[in-house]
Formats: sequence, structure tokens, C-alpha cells
Amino acid sequence: MTPEQRSRCMSRIRATKTGPEMRLRKALWTRGLRYRVNRKLPGKPDLTFVGVRLAVFVDGCFWHGCPVHGTSPKSNQSYWIPKIARNRKRDEIVTVVLQSAGWTVLRFWEHEIKGDLDGVVEAIAITRSEAARTSRSQP
Repeated sequence: MTPEQRSRCMSRIRATKTGPEMRLRKALWTRGLRYRVNRKLPGKPDLTFVGVRLAVFVDGCFWHGCPVHGTSPKSNQSYWIPKIARNRKRDEIVTVVLQSAGWTVLRFWEHEIKGDLDGVVEAIAITRSEAARTSRSQP
């Protein structure tokens, strides 16, 4: 691709409302699990369950360097390899910051949502109910 073609392709990639995120949102809503989007929290979680302080992130395999499906770009590696490393480091920092503020953080790879959506929904439901039970028992 020419630089102009590559730029056009990259500019069309969404940061929110991605395919995996929308599949997860629909499955959670169908299951009766109500969440919020666009909460102003560190790292901008894809979904939040505010009452139980649960933040859910859907990480793209390429953008966040999935150890199973992440691929190393063939062009402009001097940019992309450090970029993906920074993304991973930022994810770690955001998780620690949110946990320090009393949030439970769940991160799912896009391939987990594509391959086992029911399992991901179940993991969120279990974590949500555990967080609700914990928050009720605290003074």
C-alpha cells in the first residue's frame, strides 16, 4: 500500500463500538446485565458496572499485543513494535490505577469474545455478583 492508502485504512479503524465490543454488549444486555459506556475513568473502560465498581476492557489482539493472535507488522516496525509495547504498559498501569481506586478490572481479548462469548458473559456475571456481594458486606 502507498502511505496514503495505509493512512486511509488506519483512519477508519474504530476505538469504540468495535465488532467484538458490540457483540459483548448485546450478549450482556440480552442476559439482563445492565452496564454503562463512556464513563470518564482512567483508560476509558469499554463497559462499566458502576454500582459494583467493575470495569471491563475489550482488547484488540493487534493493538494490545495478544500473545496468541498478535502479529508483528511487516512495515514500519520501528514505529509499531514500540507502539504496541506502550499500549501494553499503559494497560498495566490503568489496571493498577483502577484497582487502587477500588474497581475490579476485567480484560478480555477480542479472540475470547469471538471464540467463547458465553464464557466471557458468564465470567462478567460471576464477577459482578461477587463484587455486589462484597460491596454489600462492607460498612
